[in-house]
Amino acid sequence: MTLSSSSPATGAPRRLALFDLDHTLLPLDSDHAWGEYTSRIGWTDPVDFARRNDAFFAHYRAGTLDIDEYVRFATDAVRSRGAEAAALAHAGFMRDVIGPALRPEALALLQSHRDAGDEIVIVTATNEFVTGPIAAALGVTELIAVQLERGEDGWITGAILGVPSAREGKVTRMEQWLAARGQTFADVHTTFYTDSYNDIALLERVDVPVATNPDARLRAVAAERGWRTLDLFS
Repeated sequence: MTLSSSSPATGAPRRLALFDLDHTLLPLDSDHAWGEYTSRIGWTDPVDFARRNDAFFAHYRAGTLDIDEYVRFATDAVRSRGAEAAALAHAGFMRDVIGPALRPEALALLQSHRDAGDEIVIVTATNEFVTGPIAAALGVTELIAVQLERGEDGWITGAILGVPSAREGKVTRMEQWLAARGQTFADVHTTFYTDSYNDIALLERVDVPVATNPDARLRAVAAERGWRTLDLFS
């Protein structure tokens, strides 16, 4: 069924509230935190993993991350342990790390968009294994995350499936999400919240860009262009 692009009562465009996840709705990077958690539970060597994980995170912040290489690295422990052990570990991660990081300010912001009748979509460069349960905990059913290829056994291979939802890929994946509903950006009114300059392409594409807990580069661009800045966790 194709959803209507406007309200039958008012003719107004359908309103979408798009959110990055890490350092936007969460006061942490879930991918980086998951890596640290795997070391704490003995799945990875803590010294070697921390060194490589921190290096990848630095590349992400600088906008130079090789996402294919990073996803292979980030999913290695999960791939080797199998689906059942991975699910149990992720449940512990949700309990010990993510649960305490669900801040009332973020939950209230999400609720304000629900109350306004907006559809909420999380658009994140973190993979679907890490982020699926987090989106559910936030009460968000529409998640655009890095999709993981699965082998004949149904378990992840370490490769990315399709276009990764990172940098310009976030625009492509949103276009695909809209097209599946018979729509384009022209048919909807979009607000996008993110902390990262890496998301500049999607910020420039939406109707209302909101620099949220922004990094230094994004804060400067937001000030220059007159975009709203929201320090949600200040």
